[in-house]
Amino acid sequence: MSIRVTQGMMSMQTLSNLNRNNSTRSDLANQASTGLKINKPSDDPVGVTYALRYRAELASNEQFQTNADAAVSWLDFTDSTMQQATEVMQRLKELTVQASSSTVPQSGLDAIKLEVEQLKGQLGNIGNAQIRGKYIFNGQNYNQAPYELSPTVTNFAQIDTDTEAVKYAIGDQSTFQVNTSGNDFFGASTDTDNVYKVMDDLIAALGSGDYAGIGAQSAKIESRSTKMQAALSEVGARTNRVELVQARLDDRNLNLTTLQAKIEDADIAEVMIKSTTAQTIYEAALKSSASILQPSLMDFMR
Repeated sequence: MSIRVTQGMMSMQTLSNLNRNNSTRSDLANQASTGLKINKPSDDPVGVTYALRYRAELASNEQFQTNADAAVSWLDFTDSTMQQATEVMQRLKELTVQASSSTVPQSGLDAIKLEVEQLKGQLGNIGNAQIRGKYIFNGQNYNQAPYELSPTVTNFAQIDTDTEAVKYAIGDQSTFQVNTSGNDFFGASTDTDNVYKVMDDLIAALGSGDYAGIGAQSAKIESRSTKMQAALSEVGARTNRVELVQARLDDRNLNLTTLQAKIEDADIAEVMIKSTTAQTIYEAALKSSASILQPSLMDFMR
């Protein structure tokens, strides 16, 4: 039994084929213009799932990189600030040794006293050092100056800074402490080697010509200097760790970018060849269809 092929059936089939060829040509042209082989979810449903996952991981990794950069900036600034403090301590040692000699007259002690007072002011400024508006020695209260005098607090030696850790997220479920509290570096109010208390005692001894009192501060200065050096070394160790994390994050970013490119990016050379082929096929189909489809009622009646 034969099946009659009507003109309507031929037209529908021809138009369907033309639409399919045109759709293929359009998709390839879109890929060539955007450089992406996935421009809508229907292009590759599975690929879209992976692409979205890689984009989310890249965004997360970029935030970790930003945090790591901020951590390094904080640590570098802390390192340079601590270096300044250790230089002050070195000068304080020299002055203490010089003043402890009974051959130094009171006029000499008075001159040394003036310099020690200046050094104390300098350490106060160092204690209030801040980066991007954050005070580095006041823990989580970094929006408040730690060493600030008031009617109730008349001396830096009375001050205790906040000791809570300031942490940055530098990885999945990984946080990193960047700060050192003023209590740890300069000494707590109860510490006998609190640097401000030591300087106050030294200033008082210099003013009264107490050579024994002056000499007694040497051991405390040495004790605090050792603790400052230990804190400085810890900052260096933290910096090394963050720099290692930065390298790992850079490698991860490159890896994720490569994987994303494999899923999303089109091979332009291949797409151009396919696009040219699809254009040729479409034009040939149009020409052949013109002879098959009856363009008018008169042609249909022949």
